Amino acid sequence: MELNELSQAIILGKRDLARDLTQKAIDSGIEPARVISEGLIAGMAVVGEKFKNNEYYVPELLVAARAMHASLDILRPLLVETGVQPVGRAVIGTVRGDLHDIGKNLVAMMLEGAGLEVKDLGVDVKPDQFVEAARESKADLICMSALLTTTMPGMKDVITTLAQEKMRDRVRVLIGGAPITQRYADEIGADGYAPDAASAVDKAKELLKNLGRGGAA
Repeated sequence: MELNELSQAIILGKRDLARDLTQKAIDSGIEPARVISEGLIAGMAVVGEKFKNNEYYVPELLVAARAMHASLDILRPLLVETGVQPVGRAVIGTVRGDLHDIGKNLVAMMLEGAGLEVKDLGVDVKPDQFVEAARESKADLICMSALLTTTMPGMKDVITTLAQEKMRDRVRVLIGGAPITQRYADEIGADGYAPDAASAVDKAKELLKNLGRGGAA
């Protein structure tokens, strides 16, 4: 079967069709890694471009991500069995004192769609929780979100804690959220800033490439 059918199902947000086409691909002997790269990642890349070009908005992004997750539910156990490694690992969460999660959830979905393994810590995440999760999961990236200006300093606290734990050289930090700017990212020493979910994927790939992770180009 042609995996572009699966890509199109994801682009259009057809969850049941995406799940059926994924199972059909596996049954026909296509390797799970190829289904992900040529089906899921290819489809979500188009979704990301449409979002950046204002052709898609948050509702379309959500239904596409849900279709992608329907495929991933089938593929994850198979990937574990075959020992296929993700292109990178990320820990994501909303910083301490902040309970907003819509943007963070979108970024997590898009990162998974790009082939990363994502550990979502939820909201109101303390600096030591970010760092400990990064250590346990051997994460390449810590992704932080804040919607309140009063919680923005929590991002700097995470970077400080990373340095104290001597992990700063091997973990890249990506931040975003409504009040966040590139200038603020530069001020606190973050490695990257993204204004939206699609841009976050591009920046994450760039940071992974800088770390020398394979498949992140």
